[in-house]
Amino acid sequence: MATIKCDNLGPAKVLQLHDPQIGLHGVVVVDNIALGPAIGGVRISPSVTPLEVARLARTMTLKSSIAGLDHGGGKAGIIADPKQDNIEQLFRAFARMMGGVEDYVPAPDMGSDEHMMVWVKEEIGRVLGLPEEVGGLPLDKLGATGSGIAECAEIACDYVGMPLKGATVAIQGFGNVGRAAARFLDQKGAVIVAVSDSFGTLAQSAGLKVDSLIEAKLEKGTVLESTQGTGLPGEAIFGVRCDILVPAATPDVIHKGNLGEIEARLILQGANIPVTLDAEKTLAENGTLVVPDFIANAGGLIMAAMEYRKKSAPEAFVAIERKIKKIPTAFYIKPAKKTFYRVLLPNSWRWNGFGRQ
Repeated sequence: MATIKCDNLGPAKVLQLHDPQIGLHGVVVVDNIALGPAIGGVRISPSVTPLEVARLARTMTLKSSIAGLDHGGGKAGIIADPKQDNIEQLFRAFARMMGGVEDYVPAPDMGSDEHMMVWVKEEIGRVLGLPEEVGGLPLDKLGATGSGIAECAEIACDYVGMPLKGATVAIQGFGNVGRAAARFLDQKGAVIVAVSDSFGTLAQSAGLKVDSLIEAKLEKGTVLESTQGTGLPGEAIFGVRCDILVPAATPDVIHKGNLGEIEARLILQGANIPVTLDAEKTLAENGTLVVPDFIANAGGLIMAAMEYRKKSAPEAFVAIERKIKKIPTAFYIKPAKKTFYRVLLPNSWRWNGFGRQ
């Protein structure tokens, strides 16, 4: 198994949690707290690993720093099926066991939601992404990450000389992030031509009706139940002809094996670490503008930071728009080639010792 490496940024703490009596296996990684307490979601998946959590924690460090937030980066993982019968018992035990890590504030992530955050609040009191009825800002319900993706798309489209209105979009993954991204991009005039979930891909070159997609996903479990478009295999999403591709599901879904299928001029990383290092570099060298996760999907973290400061939902959305639209002009460099990936430093993927591979 690959090991977590340390560099000059972190990680500051790696805590593995284990309770054999109830079958709890978990990990908390506090990557860096130089700017303030770390914020990061709790990922629940049978396949999550300590290295994956560490990579995600580093992403949160970068997000906080670049967005100008007074927070560091952290992440947690529970190795379990989020739908298993004793998930509340596991989650509450996890919260109690990591309660002493006071420089880490948990929030929702893949497999967890606002209702699970209530369990954390009841156990240790320190949590973000709570339901509105208990004074929180439910990140997924409000669509914070998807909102940030749409705001980022407006700026990124300028870099490729393409208006967002009328641009065709394919979204890989139609969970909380993918659905919100589709909704906000549709509102800005983009045309959603393909979406995928764990059951397959639905495509229609003339555009899909987003409301119908969301209804099918929430009521019937898959976008393929929407009465529109053509059903295709899941991996077909990467070969759909589009202007913008949004990977919004799991890590490392774009890799050297499917790289040649991608025709998009712009990739917005809606998920965390969805593109492997080699694929990211090759796409950039071939002239595709790749907006990394720590910029494109920072909306969720920005809203969580606003909740930390007791701000309202409207105030949080204003902060997302302002911060997301400010980031690209501050950190992108356009070399001689018309579109190219440059963030922070030309070698940004290298100074992260374990991080973005």
